Amino acid sequence: MILPFVIDFSKKEGLVDEPNERKIHKVPISRLGGIAIWLSTMATFLFLVLLSYYPYGSLLSGILLGGSLMFLLGLVDDIYNLPAKFKLVIQILIATLVYLLGVKIDVVFNLIGNPVPLGYLSYPITVLWIVGISNAINFIDGVDGLAGSVITVNSITLAIIALAVTPAYPISALIACILAGSMLAFLTYNFNPARIFMGDSGSLFSGFLLAALSVTGVMKGAALAILLPFIVLAVPIIDITFASLRRILKGKSPFVADAEHIHHKLLKAGFSQKKTTAIMTSAAIAVGGIATYFAGSIKHYICYIFAIVIIMFCLSLINVYRTKKQSETTSSEQVLNDAK
Repeated sequence: MILPFVIDFSKKEGLVDEPNERKIHKVPISRLGGIAIWLSTMATFLFLVLLSYYPYGSLLSGILLGGSLMFLLGLVDDIYNLPAKFKLVIQILIATLVYLLGVKIDVVFNLIGNPVPLGYLSYPITVLWIVGISNAINFIDGVDGLAGSVITVNSITLAIIALAVTPAYPISALIACILAGSMLAFLTYNFNPARIFMGDSGSLFSGFLLAALSVTGVMKGAALAILLPFIVLAVPIIDITFASLRRILKGKSPFVADAEHIHHKLLKAGFSQKKTTAIMTSAAIAVGGIATYFAGSIKHYICYIFAIVIIMFCLSLINVYRTKKQSETTSSEQVLNDAK
């Protein structure tokens, strides 16, 4: 119900993503999908809280507040196109706020499992992780359905790992599952041919949640837990790392957008948008399976496989639905043209 309203509102107000030489789409498309993602995620969480209880604490408040602030920053950017350096400063301030509220990487583990306090390094490492992952998700949002599919897989993976590590973090798992559900609903309108994009509001909000949940629900677990988020989020991490290095080596700012991301290279190699999305989503599934295998017992790995099968089934249904709708639209346009 939310997405059709957002699409209509965007078109009336001219809040659409115009095509250009760097972008793939050929017609103006709404870029305010983040509104629906944020609203559905927050509303679902608050509804569950009303049915049970709110686990009061600055840690959870930091996740929800930080995510909402990232969403607002992205929304303003979607409307007014903010300078990249200004956005980076605001992102650092948001990450600083949630760090003060307890969302922090404060220890690492060596191979024999003894915790090593990070001390003063805790702050810069936490900020780098939160800001980096938030922007990494934004970087891969360049093909219909790609970012949404990867976020869905990453969310489910983090949810299962949050329950597998000792101690378990059920609240982190709950929020991750809610994000996955919101993203599946969004993909109904975002699969190729997309009718709406998540925009910076959706990608920054989702990226922040993935970063924060990996800190609170995974990194605070057992000895190898500190490595697991790097495996789970390998697809966006690899993309942003190579993109930044490539731009720096060319003497350009790492904040200047280009058309040389992994998904662009796959498209140039001849793959369609749907196949590109399938390839990168499959990579996210594969690394998620590796992370889950090392995180918990065989039962958690089976749960992961079962969850992925369900997700792939849902994604297939959504893809079929989008293809059918596009076919109906094309047929209707053809009938109108014939009538003229």
